[in-house]
Amino acid sequence: MSFAASRVFKACRALLAPAKSATASKTTATKTSAASSKPKPKAKPASTTPGAPRGILKPNPVSPVLGDFLGGVPESSRADAVKKIWAHIKLHNLQNPTNKKEIICDAKLKVLFDGRDKVGFLDIGKLLSAHFPKTS
Repeated sequence: MSFAASRVFKACRALLAPAKSATASKTTATKTSAASSKPKPKAKPASTTPGAPRGILKPNPVSPVLGDFLGGVPESSRADAVKKIWAHIKLHNLQNPTNKKEIICDAKLKVLFDGRDKVGFLDIGKLLSAHFPKTS
């Protein structure tokens, strides 16, 4: 074996040999993993019924005007109301073609949005809040 080849193999042995500090860290790692393997108590869910909708998915009473728009329902979730309004907007092509952020109100939407001719798409949520009365 030549001198250059033995140098290469010595370098490989040095790279593959375990470091002195690695053995010390392995023992501390096994101690910490054994301590952390204890079962932790699970947090209780906030709601007693896990499948009950909350937030904007929870059905709330709606105003008669919004109820008529949604098909005569007395209550609806905010998400369903917004989905049905957007479905109406898309079905009747009420978005301004030059500015997609602007909604041109037809007769049904004017009743919902206080008689406005045009509404920004971000204003829909604000204007719908009047149709969801606060319940305490």
